[in-house]
Amino acid sequence: PISETAGVGAGAEEAPEAWKPDLLGAPEGEKDDLKRIRGVGPKIGGILNDLGIYHFSQIAGFTEENIAWVNGHLKFKGRIERENWIEQAKQLAAGGDTDFSKRYHGED
Repeated sequence: PISETAGVGAGAEEAPEAWKPDLLGAPEGEKDDLKRIRGVGPKIGGILNDLGIYHFSQIAGFTEENIAWVNGHLKFKGRIERENWIEQAKQLAAGGDTDFSKRYHGED
């Protein structure tokens, strides 16, 4: 028998096409400019928005299942890990900047 806690993240294995990470609920407030994350340009930013990802906090909270799910929708798989999106998003979600976002968002 499967315990009730064993179901955490199990949706990814059970129904990959139907499974959608919990982080990707309805956006709250104005969406963040995801292009402030190194590796996210207009095209990838659009894909993320189409997937329901609008906020740095969503990316900052990615689990392994979230990463796998998003990678399945990107043409450049592994980009999240290679370009450290999660660490960048954590800094940006906390109101900070990264070296990249300072250059990208230099008008402030």
